[in-house]
Amino acid sequence: MKLDILVFAAHPDDAELGCGGTLAKHAEKGFKVGIADLTRGELGTRGTPEIRAKEAEKAAQILGLAVRENLGLPDGFFQNEPKTQLKLISVIRKYQPDIVIANAVDDRHPDHGRAAKLVNDSCFLAGLSKIATFYEGKDQLPWRPRALYHFIQARYISPDIIVDISDYWDKKEASYMAYQSQMFNPDSTEPATYIASKEFLELVKARAVEFGNAIGKRYGEGFTINRKIGVNLLTDLI
Repeated sequence: MKLDILVFAAHPDDAELGCGGTLAKHAEKGFKVGIADLTRGELGTRGTPEIRAKEAEKAAQILGLAVRENLGLPDGFFQNEPKTQLKLISVIRKYQPDIVIANAVDDRHPDHGRAAKLVNDSCFLAGLSKIATFYEGKDQLPWRPRALYHFIQARYISPDIIVDISDYWDKKEASYMAYQSQMFNPDSTEPATYIASKEFLELVKARAVEFGNAIGKRYGEGFTINRKIGVNLLTDLI
């Protein structure tokens, strides 16, 4: 299946928190959107990988994803090295996305920035014909996505572009709250964590309000870019 947009996220829930509104918006408008989680989030303090997988499936349904898969890389310890790059290259060639979205280029969790660089390098390498990968016993053709964007996570980064998600805030919120094992729950008996705090949820919403306000909308999601983007007409901009 060819995808219009493919997100590579270090952990299940990263994509929902970082760009869930953008994904829901494009999916509803008929674009084929998918997520490839790099790890199962097995080092997370709360919950289990099995619970997280069920939560990811529920979130995928909320967002209207065409596909979601997990690459099973080691949480906390995956590296930007050839064996791992080949896994991502094969996924890129399998889905042939026009747009790839990845983790923040710099963040409090070391997996996030490392994932961003891994995805960046893999997107380039996926376009090289002399790198051989296989899917279902067949050679894969080279494919390089047209654009790579990075969402913004815990650490504030000034966005290069902002997507209006005003009509999709409810879906975004529902998608990340599908991770009941990870998010704030006053009745939970599990250990406290950074993202399981009420303050973290307030931060997520406040940032969406801030980014929305920057473009004259109610809610927005910000992205950084690694190369300039162009438009056909100035009127294409809101």
